Amino acid sequence: MSTQAAGKKVGIIICARYRDCGGGKCFRALRERCGGFARYGADEPVEIVGYASCGGCPGGNVEYVPAEFLKNGCNVVHLATGLVVGYPPCPRIRQFKEFIETHHGLPVVVGTHPIPLKYLTSHERLSFWAQSDMRSLAGELLTEARATMEAYD
Repeated sequence: MSTQAAGKKVGIIICARYRDCGGGKCFRALRERCGGFARYGADEPVEIVGYASCGGCPGGNVEYVPAEFLKNGCNVVHLATGLVVGYPPCPRIRQFKEFIETHHGLPVVVGTHPIPLKYLTSHERLSFWAQSDMRSLAGELLTEARATMEAYD
């Protein structure tokens, strides 16, 4: 008789502009339990069961990728931090979140790794970052200590 370990099974969706990203900051944040992964206790098992891009604007993979994640046991989707602080920030991130939660029944966390301080400093001076209200959407990522954010520069 086999028993499945309790814990989180995470699918990560990244921006297609970064489709060649190796995921280093995301996986580091998972190990360090910071950024979007701070919500999981150090002793809570967390497994990445899928990693894919949105498919490019307007995000066609968002319709299909979560179904694949579910086949692998996914119980939470993280939208990568690059969708929040890429240039420009993803204009569809709220729609992605709503669609995945409604259509696939999976909770969505906005963010993976902490926002690098250099990006936050730059983006906070840009009118469109404020107009898109990314601060409220990714608020949990902004609670990191300055030193942690600098470490992700």
